[in-house]
Amino acid sequence: MAEIKYEIIEEIGVLSENARGWRKELNLVSWNDAAPKFDLRDWDPEHNRMGKGITLSREEAQTLMTLLESRLK
Repeated sequence: MAEIKYEIIEEIGVLSENARGWRKELNLVSWNDAAPKFDLRDWDPEHNRMGKGITLSREEAQTLMTLLESRLK
């Protein structure tokens, strides 16, 4: 399996943390030197290991925000 290269460009925020110290985070991440995307996933405390997550373009993040705002009112 090919190595995945990533760089956390900006740490936006932490949504939660479990008992082992892993945190569900929203970050701006560049994957394999591509343009950064919004990324939501679990990370270990050192950002060396990660769980499954999702990446969103700016447009997808805006659409998600609109959908959430309409449901949370």
